[in-house]
Amino acid sequence: MRVLLALASGAALAVSFPNYNFSLLAWVAVGMLVLASIGERPAVALLYGFLHGLVFYPICLPWIDVVVRQYGNVGFWTSAGLLALIGVAGGIICAIFSWGVAFASNRGGKFACGLAPFLWVTVEFARAHLPIIAFPWNLTGYAASGNLAFVQLTTVTGIYGLSFVIAAYGSLVAYAVLAGRQRVWKAVLAVTAALILISFGGRYFVPSAAAHHVAHLVQTNFSQSYEYPPDWMPTHAGDLDQLEQISVDAAKRMPGLIVWPEVPAPFSLQDQAFAARAQRIARNSGVDFLVGVEDWKKDAAGKWLATNSAVLLGPSGQRSFTYDKMRLVPFGEYVPLRRWLTFAGKLTADIGDFTPGSTYSVGNLPGGRFGAFICYEAIFPERVRRFTAGGAELLVNMSNDGWFGRSAAPAQHLMMARVRAVENRRWLLRDTNNGFTVAVDPYGRFAAQLPTDIRGQLDAPYDFRSDETLYVRFGDWFAWLCVLASIALLAIAISRGKGGNLSPP
Repeated sequence: MRVLLALASGAALAVSFPNYNFSLLAWVAVGMLVLASIGERPAVALLYGFLHGLVFYPICLPWIDVVVRQYGNVGFWTSAGLLALIGVAGGIICAIFSWGVAFASNRGGKFACGLAPFLWVTVEFARAHLPIIAFPWNLTGYAASGNLAFVQLTTVTGIYGLSFVIAAYGSLVAYAVLAGRQRVWKAVLAVTAALILISFGGRYFVPSAAAHHVAHLVQTNFSQSYEYPPDWMPTHAGDLDQLEQISVDAAKRMPGLIVWPEVPAPFSLQDQAFAARAQRIARNSGVDFLVGVEDWKKDAAGKWLATNSAVLLGPSGQRSFTYDKMRLVPFGEYVPLRRWLTFAGKLTADIGDFTPGSTYSVGNLPGGRFGAFICYEAIFPERVRRFTAGGAELLVNMSNDGWFGRSAAPAQHLMMARVRAVENRRWLLRDTNNGFTVAVDPYGRFAAQLPTDIRGQLDAPYDFRSDETLYVRFGDWFAWLCVLASIALLAIAISRGKGGNLSPP
């Protein structure tokens, strides 16, 4: 029974996210794992958290297998092995949760259920900060982030506050099942009614945001390739001419920033032909042009290093801003632990290494300052917060989700990027190669969106804001509070010995 609960909890949480979208299941998924763990010997309970993670990751991240096979040029078993490895790693992290709940249940079911939401956030926070392999994709709170009322909590607590609310509700339901008392079930019904009321009624109290500027987000819609032949530029000259015309015409019709996505092709300003084209777009449009490029620089020893960068060219065509991506994609832009991953020899041989940047650069536009973060960085709340704390009044996310095809990954990526707008209370301009290209207002509404898999541009409204949320000011204070609470409650469980047990039937 406990094993089935653990497996079901992982599956239920996984299908809470796109493209399954059974988000309500997240509200009971954590509770199912709590039920599986309470009353069990801690050493045995480790298995339940492990099984939860082992099921959760492959179900909600099957696109990893597709991407690695298509662009890593490896076979089915290698790519499946990599996905399994991610599931194993995630399972080990989740095992900490089930162990802690089981250990705390020596003090009673109520005590363990009280610990559970704090410990759940602690485990998710740890997942976001592991050295080298940090991967806070699909944190539990995102399952509720589509609700305009619930997502406003993130301006105070970050995404971890929503994870806490979901885990706390699941833990309350778990305690009601264990206790079987009418008054506890009445509490569950009261909390459920309050959440439903907030969900449907709270949206009417969320303010609207006015926009006084427009940006032209160009969706390049290039077919994705891991390698590009030397004649790619001349072969695609017609496509580039079309994109140049789209960009310039849009800016002349309605002056405003032009944005191209994270480098979707061999774009580099060290390539004289592309540099001339980029400068021509800026000069002919008479506006700023933000473009994703592969930038080459020399280090102190004179060695050339490649960075995944966002570069702003002013109306004169001169470079005025550069941001080098700091958080690179494992197995996409670099291979972590390359020396030890010998089973993935072909994959590690084919993937080159970008050099990470080191500065949260903030640039200037007419009317205000902006921060640009690239692709994968959108899933790291603390990193995006640094741009706003550094003076960014507008956020720009440049991405190339063409790697994912029409899998669940682009929708999941958009879901997470949207929350960054709310946490920071900033307009977010998100420009991609083939979708989703959108403008998000500071409260999480989609103000404009371009259809996927087309070449075109979006007139994206935006504005500059300088107000500071509690999350921007204090960062992950809530997550750290959960860490401290978890340590304190586990210490109490150790010091006071064994109490009454409540275990699942």
